[in-house]
Amino acid sequence: MRLVKVAAAQMGPIQKADDRQTVVARMVELLRKAAEAGCDLVVYPELALTTFFPRWYMTSEDEVDAWFETEMPNEATRPLFELAAASRIAISFGYAERTPEGRHFNTAIMTDRAGRIIGRYRKIHLPGHREVDPARPHQHLEKRYFEPGDLGFPVWRNLDGILGMCICNDRRWPETYRVMGLQGVEMIVLGYNTPATNSHAADEPPARRLFHHRLVIQAGAYQNSTWVVAVAKAGTEDGHPLFGGTAIVHPNGEIVAEAQTLEDELVVHACDLDATRFGKATIFDFAAHRRIEHYGLITSRTGAIPPEQAAHGTKE
Repeated sequence: MRLVKVAAAQMGPIQKADDRQTVVARMVELLRKAAEAGCDLVVYPELALTTFFPRWYMTSEDEVDAWFETEMPNEATRPLFELAAASRIAISFGYAERTPEGRHFNTAIMTDRAGRIIGRYRKIHLPGHREVDPARPHQHLEKRYFEPGDLGFPVWRNLDGILGMCICNDRRWPETYRVMGLQGVEMIVLGYNTPATNSHAADEPPARRLFHHRLVIQAGAYQNSTWVVAVAKAGTEDGHPLFGGTAIVHPNGEIVAEAQTLEDELVVHACDLDATRFGKATIFDFAAHRRIEHYGLITSRTGAIPPEQAAHGTKE
């Protein structure tokens, strides 16, 4: 057995007025609890250091950049890295990254047990829009503030296994899991900040949104025989509710642990990375069963193009 005891560190709401030090203090407290529980890895949400700022329309470059980190670790996050290293616990969390060249990404990092950053992922599937849409009950301006990620879907050897990362909307796209699956991934960690209401369909109930969330992480785990650790920022941020649903999914697709609140909460499970081997050697033995000669449309076409209708219509 290759056991990795994981703490999915769900975070409750972060208000617009909360500073980085206040937020990091909450992350440190979750890390302390994880250390007491004997955890090897702590996974925090997307944009773990701030509120979900893409809900606001901003035109000032300085105002936008105030939400971004220019280095990691930095003064605010150093206590988290230091405690993680002292506790010999690997961590992963998301934040808004501004590069030295002035590029902006929705980013997640992963450390080893010594607190060294060994992996960086930049969100590829950006949802939302660029300008204010008055028809929406809330704005989702990720396309305004972030560039699509430029690092692909890499995996890393860490904690005696093969680990990968993705962020929020990435979890809804099967290509996310499959590209990492083709690299032998054994655990995918992801953070998300998902509104409790659908900006395209205000009458969609939260229960359906949670159903879709569970559906995609369970399918991704099963179809690639990998653990999936999905961690929410939850609760109401400045009047805008986010759903929870933090969950750890077994490689057979079953949820083995799930959050019960919308607050700061640890969801802990000892994940056996060897549990990925059965699926990878049987129904999802890619080398034996995949037929890439028929998959060309996946990388040659972005949008769906239906076949042309027959000249004389179709028979009833």
